Amino acid sequence: MTKTKHEEKEELIRCTIFLEEEHIDAIDELAKEFSKNLDQRWTRSAVVRLAVGNFLTNMKKMV
Repeated sequence: MTKTKHEEKEELIRCTIFLEEEHIDAIDELAKEFSKNLDQRWTRSAVVRLAVGNFLTNMKKMV
């Protein structure tokens, strides 16, 4: 099956979210762990996208 342009390049939209300090600490720790274990750079933004995607999938809002 041929990929669409959207599937080939992830399009990100800038947004602002407000989190509690302990959320930031945990996200930063996960980014460090993922970077070390997966041998690729993980940012705070990438971890948040992963978490939100997982939440939305579990809530049946995304496939």
